[in-house]
Amino acid sequence: MLVTMLIALYATRLVLNGLGAVDYGIFNLVAGIVAMLSFLNSSMTLSTQRYMSFFLGSGNLLQLKKAFNSGIWLHLFISVIVVGLLELSGIYLFNHVLNIPAERLGAARVIFHFMTASAFFTIVSVPYDAMINTHENMLLLAVMGIVESVIKLGLAVSLAYLGGDKLVIYSAGLALLLVALLLFKWSYCTARYPESRISAKYFDRGLLREMFSYSGWAMVGASGVIAKTQGIAMVLNVFFGTVINAAFAIANQVNAQLSYFAVTMLQALNPQLVKSEGSGNRERMVMLSLMACKFAFYLLSFFAIPAIIEMPYILHIWLKNYPDHTVAFCRLIIAGSLVYQLSGGLQMAVQAVGRIKTFQLVLFSLLLLNIPGAYLLLRAGFPPAAVLTLSLLIECAIAAYRMLAAKRLTGIPMRSFMVNVVWHSLLPVSIAAGIALIPTYTMEEGFMRLLATGCLAVASLAVLIRFFGLSPYELQKLTDMVGKALAKITRKSPVLNAN
Repeated sequence: MLVTMLIALYATRLVLNGLGAVDYGIFNLVAGIVAMLSFLNSSMTLSTQRYMSFFLGSGNLLQLKKAFNSGIWLHLFISVIVVGLLELSGIYLFNHVLNIPAERLGAARVIFHFMTASAFFTIVSVPYDAMINTHENMLLLAVMGIVESVIKLGLAVSLAYLGGDKLVIYSAGLALLLVALLLFKWSYCTARYPESRISAKYFDRGLLREMFSYSGWAMVGASGVIAKTQGIAMVLNVFFGTVINAAFAIANQVNAQLSYFAVTMLQALNPQLVKSEGSGNRERMVMLSLMACKFAFYLLSFFAIPAIIEMPYILHIWLKNYPDHTVAFCRLIIAGSLVYQLSGGLQMAVQAVGRIKTFQLVLFSLLLLNIPGAYLLLRAGFPPAAVLTLSLLIECAIAAYRMLAAKRLTGIPMRSFMVNVVWHSLLPVSIAAGIALIPTYTMEEGFMRLLATGCLAVASLAVLIRFFGLSPYELQKLTDMVGKALAKITRKSPVLNAN
């Protein structure tokens, strides 16, 4: 995971230098629609995985086969609908909304079609991602992530040597990469997991309807995240042009890489959580969800504290030159991600129970407030950072709603969550952040100060979490998770033997 994160960050620098700020902003404005579909992909994967893990936890292998085959048909249907909607909306956006230089409008339309095709293959691959996650084959996911990152790095390096329209060529390369990944997942799952073989006899119309209903409501909430991110990007574009989109894209890239460990950890815990609910063990499911909140928040905090403090210097050594407002964007988006991680386990608990209709509608409505709010703030003359400050406040409101919904749907006591999760998470992180600030008052900006800030943040946070942040059960569970990960890594044939 660390290798993937470092490769992705270096590739971003190469792409920014290879394309230039304007083309990089255009790419992330247009292709960002599909980049956000990766979040939609994660949501759909969790939705499909919910059924697979549920049936695997209850020992019903026949229903597991039916869930996979129903998922294939479901996501073929969804992919066709999404592609159609993207192409139709693209006509209006390019003609009436997006602020793109006239000489780059043709290239922007071409990469939009490439990214729309990418969306199709991304969605079709969901059942295979869900199958891999259901079997908790995290090592395979890690290997695929590294390979994908290395290929993207190769594309980024090639920009310095390519002729022609680099923006179009780069976009085409990314689209072809998604096709190759889908073919690999199909071949691996077919060979490794018999229940993932497509067969008409396992098609279940009733289960398909149920999965369609659940996935549909799950997509509502995920679509809210996409609408929020792309809506903010478009509003910023209308007021400030494509260069501000480059700053916004860099900030989102930084946040995505810093959050990688936390997101992967949640991905690893989710199958266990759903299997517990499927086997009727609600108590263990609740305990795992609360633990997921703390673990994800802590993992992100290890990276977020030094990154927020030393962001100007980090961006300088990473990118050398970066657009205005990038520092503020990075800090605010990372802060919002911390708030999300602190309540993300509650959302997993609600999804495991399955009663998500009202929950997703409320999330969608709250997330959409970002778009009119952003427009009104910028129209009133506020700086671009005000938009992300509003987004942070809305994320706090969403976290509060997750807590209320989890209490109503799963029985998680609010007092227990506030004391055992929020208080025991914020206290060590706040103290560690205060300690990590010391070098900023005693040292000049530079590599040694960055190193001192990072070491103080990691060391103090590790000690505080060990003695004040974790219960004995959580400490034992963390030890077990680390041991399990190390055991998989040391196997002779790690990818083929991981389950």
